[in-house]
Amino acid sequence: MTDNTDETTGPAAQDLSDDDLLRELEQLHSTRNTTLRHGSEAALDAHTHRQGALEQEYLRRFPGREVDPERLRAGARER
Repeated sequence: MTDNTDETTGPAAQDLSDDDLLRELEQLHSTRNTTLRHGSEAALDAHTHRQGALEQEYLRRFPGREVDPERLRAGARER
């Protein structure tokens, strides 16, 4: 583990354990709407940067993640 801490957003995404990465993603997604609607430009920029970093790290670690067929265009058409 390296010390890649960004004081504004927390530990570098690649330094988080899988559990910490998932927890951070859940927290970030739960606060996104409030940050978008009511946060300063700096807060929104930091949130967007952190979200991108965490999501890219998730995709790097879990390239074969389970995709719900209902979330695909063909699945939506069948509803």
